[in-house]
Amino acid sequence: MLSGLTAFVTGASQGIGRHIAIVLAEKGANVALAARGDGIHETAELIGDDDRTLAVRTDVADETNVEESIEKTVETFGGLDIVVNNAGIGGPTALIEDISEAEWDKTQDVNLKGTFFVCKHAASHLRESDQASIVNISSIAGKDPYPSRTPYSASKGGMIGFTRSLAYELGEDGITANTICPGAVEGDRIERMIENQAERQGISFDEAMEQRVTGRLPLDSIVSPDDIGEFVAFLASEHARNITAQDINIDSGARQD
Repeated sequence: MLSGLTAFVTGASQGIGRHIAIVLAEKGANVALAARGDGIHETAELIGDDDRTLAVRTDVADETNVEESIEKTVETFGGLDIVVNNAGIGGPTALIEDISEAEWDKTQDVNLKGTFFVCKHAASHLRESDQASIVNISSIAGKDPYPSRTPYSASKGGMIGFTRSLAYELGEDGITANTICPGAVEGDRIERMIENQAERQGISFDEAMEQRVTGRLPLDSIVSPDDIGEFVAFLASEHARNITAQDINIDSGARQD
């Protein structure tokens, strides 16, 4: 499905990013695993193919580091075809008057500026590919913002607008650009978010989970990380060459209200 293509995946040390990288590798792609943490090496071990993986330590908020990581990827695999911007942080859970400038800036730097840096330095290489794609991982919070999460919601909404604009800019070179907007995804991150929401509102974890997640779903399960990985692989495949400038929810049908 993706045999011979090369992917650059940020935030690949854990969680959704790790699952995306594993799925892309299973579909035949070479995968550069980009993140700040040592988990990129564990992800490489889970993939289990040294010839098709590259663990490259990357801070997406550092433009020079991003440029170096992408150049190393191209040097190692001979090109670049798929970019997945998954690196992100949750930012503070607080009322707007209690959020510091530093907290706001850090959230934007990682979630939004980091996406910009990666796309900026990947673009020239993607233009040389016959099957190039960009998949940016935003959040349902970019459309249906969470209370007390203004920096995060702003950054994720920004990713949607950024990606749509990029799709029109790069489309003449056959490059697709889409955003995936996950809802609640199984794992430690959603549990931490619900814990913060419960503490903020003075309610139990189960009450917060029902209010924020499960009570809004028509299905009886939340999204798994592999669901995200499989859809990224589809958007990068030959089957999705006419899908671009879209922001697609993967959220078990969560009600937005």
